[in-house]
Amino acid sequence: MGISIVTGANRGIGLELARQLQARGATVVAVCRRNSPALDALGVRVETGVDVTEPAAWSGLAERFANEEIDLLIHNAGMLAGDSFDDVGPEAVRAQFELNAVAPLFLTKALAPRLRKGAKVALITSRMGSIGDNGSGRYYGYRMSKAALNAAGASLAHDLAPRGVAVVMLHPGSVRTEMTGGHGAIEADESARGLLQRIDELRLETTGRFLHQNGEVLPW
Repeated sequence: MGISIVTGANRGIGLELARQLQARGATVVAVCRRNSPALDALGVRVETGVDVTEPAAWSGLAERFANEEIDLLIHNAGMLAGDSFDDVGPEAVRAQFELNAVAPLFLTKALAPRLRKGAKVALITSRMGSIGDNGSGRYYGYRMSKAALNAAGASLAHDLAPRGVAVVMLHPGSVRTEMTGGHGAIEADESARGLLQRIDELRLETTGRFLHQNGEVLPW
């Protein structure tokens, strides 16, 4: 059995994904910039000090996992800046692009040789990356970066299918976490349960879909 990797696993949804995967018997590897007491308490393998926006981190993780097979790769690390039209700035937009969209693509590329046939890649995106669902504006960097992540995921679904690897883009719902300032409709544990259910259902025949954690198909 291979490993299940979760990025941004020190808090929030990532922490709950790691917790629930471990409870199911998976061999979990939590990847984060800084660990946390809650993550340490899980007792899973932690790869800390990893900034997934840095190219050195992509190659470094590939070296760390050189002798292991990957069953599941969950790209959960992300950031949200609530910018409006009047205050949006290039630095915040670039930072969100680098973490939310660029990092998952190149980390997947670096780890692709370790993805076994039958492995799954899950991109934790957002319905705010949906152009068809945008009814309120604002959040320029976040919306743009998540739309870019969705585009990358759709291409990955095509390019990884010949290797027997399926890809899914998942919206976690409106979750009360530190990133959202505690605002939201559900807790992280409920979101994680739904996300893992969607991952369980993922097959090569359904690769490349954009789904809500509750199973709803979302518009692009």
